[in-house]
Amino acid sequence: MRVVLLCAALAAAPAIAGDLVARQGGDSVRLAEGPCTAEQVLSQLDPKLQEKYKEATATVQGRTFAACWRMTPNGAHLLYEDGDQGLVPTSDLKPELTA
Repeated sequence: MRVVLLCAALAAAPAIAGDLVARQGGDSVRLAEGPCTAEQVLSQLDPKLQEKYKEATATVQGRTFAACWRMTPNGAHLLYEDGDQGLVPTSDLKPELTA
């Protein structure tokens, strides 16, 4: 299962600016600021909620998966293209480093 479930519940989530990345070993989740465009994911959401989700990708065991995410009080909630879900605590998210 690709669920990226990392322990710890946070009381509040800060505002996010720019792409963020969480890594666990060789696996990673990248959260973008732009709206989610992954039709396979959006089709699983209530149309009223779709605009609340942003674009994400997850790389697990060398495979990349489309996802959408939104911030919750406990961290970033992700919904993947196959219906799997995950939660990444805000404390695990780091600004993406670019060269």
